[in-house]
Amino acid sequence: MLHSRNRACALFSLALMWTSLLGGILWTQAANAEQPMDVEVESVELDEAPVSMESLLSELASGNFSTKRKIVDQITAEKFPGSRAVLAALLDNELYYDKGTGIILIVSEDGDGQKTYADAANGGALPDYDGSAKRITTNNGLRKQLRGAIAQFDLDDSDPAVRMAAVKQLRDDIDAELAEMLRAQLNNETDESIIEEIGVILAIADLESDDADIRLAAVAKLEGNLGNDVYNSLSYMVDDEPDTRVKSAIQSSLKLIEGKRSFYSGLETTFFGLSFGSVLVLSAIGLAITFGVMGVINMAHGEMMMLGAYTTFVLQRYVFPDNMGLSIVAAIPAAFIVSALVGIAIERGIVRFLYGRPLETLLATFGVSLVLQQVVRSIFGALNQSVQTPEFMSGLWQINPIFAITYNRLYILIFTLIVFAGLLLILNKTSLGLKVRAVSQNRQMAKAMGVRTDRVDALTFGLGSGVAGIAGVALSQLTNVGPNLGQGYIIDSFMVVVFGGVGNLWGTLIGGFGLGIFNKILEPYAGAVLAKILILVFIILFIQRRKQGLFPQKGRAAEDH
Repeated sequence: MLHSRNRACALFSLALMWTSLLGGILWTQAANAEQPMDVEVESVELDEAPVSMESLLSELASGNFSTKRKIVDQITAEKFPGSRAVLAALLDNELYYDKGTGIILIVSEDGDGQKTYADAANGGALPDYDGSAKRITTNNGLRKQLRGAIAQFDLDDSDPAVRMAAVKQLRDDIDAELAEMLRAQLNNETDESIIEEIGVILAIADLESDDADIRLAAVAKLEGNLGNDVYNSLSYMVDDEPDTRVKSAIQSSLKLIEGKRSFYSGLETTFFGLSFGSVLVLSAIGLAITFGVMGVINMAHGEMMMLGAYTTFVLQRYVFPDNMGLSIVAAIPAAFIVSALVGIAIERGIVRFLYGRPLETLLATFGVSLVLQQVVRSIFGALNQSVQTPEFMSGLWQINPIFAITYNRLYILIFTLIVFAGLLLILNKTSLGLKVRAVSQNRQMAKAMGVRTDRVDALTFGLGSGVAGIAGVALSQLTNVGPNLGQGYIIDSFMVVVFGGVGNLWGTLIGGFGLGIFNKILEPYAGAVLAKILILVFIILFIQRRKQGLFPQKGRAAEDH
C-alpha cells in the first residue's frame, strides 16, 4: 500500500515539472512575438562617479592594509594636487582620521611640541580644530610602497637635487620593482651625477641576477665604489659565488675598496687628531706665553677658558638670543677682554708678589681657580649650560660615503691657525712683542735697557689669559659649559708646553697637533684613559733625553726655564 502511494507521488511531481517547463517556453515565445524583429535595443551605460581625493582618503581611513595599498597606487597614478604631501604624511605617521566629521587631517608637530592641523584633501589649514582624531596605521609593506611612490613623485621633479635625493633614498631599499622604476628613469635622465648614481644602484640589484655575465658586469661597475652597501654586498657574495670569473672580480674589487677605506680611515683619524690638537693648542698657547716669559705656573689658566665659555653663553642667552651666528662672532673679542682683565687683576693682585717662587705661585693660582669656580657656581649655578652651535657651523661635509668632516671642528681648526698667526704678528711685529721677547730671553738686561718689566708682565699675563678666553669660545662649541670646564684641559696644556718647548709658539703648535694625532691613533686600541697615560709616559721619556722640549728657547737666560 505504501509502495503504491510513493509511486503516485513521483508521477505527480514529474507531471508538474513538465507542465511548468512547457508554460515557460510558451510565455517566452509570446513575449518575443510582441517585439518587432527590426528594432535594435540600445544598451545604456551608467557613468561612473569621478574619483576624487576626498573619496580615496575616506577609503584609506577605513580600509585594511590590502585596500590601503591599492589606494596608494591610485593616488600615485591620479597625481592630485597635494598627493605627495598626503603620502609623505602617511609614511611619517602624521595622517589622521576624525571619525565624527569624516575629515582626514595632516597633523605635524614643531620642535616645541606645538601641533598644527591641515585638511589632507585640499591642504587648507585648520587652526581651530579641537576634535579627536585617530592615526591611520601602516605596516612594513605599505611603508615600503609609500617610499617608492614618493620617490616616483620626486623623480619627476624638475630640480636635479630633488631627483638625486629620491634616487639615494631608493638605494637603501632596492628591489626588482624599484629597479624597473630606475631603469625607466635612466632613459629620461639628463643629469650625469644622477645617471651615475642610478647606474650604481642598478649594479647592486644586478648582483643578485642568475646570469653570471650580468653579475660580472655589475662587479666591474662597482669596482672601487666606497659605499657601505657595495662593500657589504660584495663581501656577502664572495664566498658563495659559483662562477670563478665573477669570484675573482669580486676579490679584486674588495681589495681595491679595502685599500681606499684604509686610506680614508687614516685621513679621518688625522683630522680628528688635528681637531683635538687644535683645542690643545688654543688652551696651551696662552700658557706658553705666561709660563715662558714669567716662569709662573698658572693653575688658574683653565678658569680663564671657563670665563671665555661663560661669556659666550651670556651673549647667546641674553644679548643675541635670536642670532646664534652673531653671538659667536661677538663672543671672540668679548671673551678675550673679560679673561684678559681678570688675568691682569690676578697678576697685579697676587702673582707679582711671588715672582721667583714657582711653588708658591702654583698654590696661589690654584686657590684662585677654586675661587673663580665658586663665583661661577654662585652666579650661573652648578649645572652645565648648553651653548647652541650656529647654523653655519652645524652639519657634515660629506666628502665620500666613508669620510666626512664636521663643520664645527673644521672651523675650530681654522680658527686656531688664525689665532696662532695673530699671536706671531703681535710678538714679531709690535712694540709689545719686542719687549715680551726681550724679557723672556733676558729679564735683567731688558730692565737695564729701560723696559718696564712689571708692565710687560701684566700685559703678557693678560694676553695669555685673553687667548685662553678665546679657547673657551671654541670649547663651548664642542662641549657643555660648566664650572669645571677648564680642569679637564690644564694638565694637557702643561704637557703641550713642556713637550713643545717652554715659551716657543711653534713648539706649542707642533706639540699640540702632534699629541692630538698621537692620542687619536692610540684611543681605538688602548682606550681614552690608557692613551693619555701612554702619552704622559712618552713625554716623560722624551724630556729625559731632551730637557728643553722640541724647540728650546734661545737667549742668555734660557737655561733658567
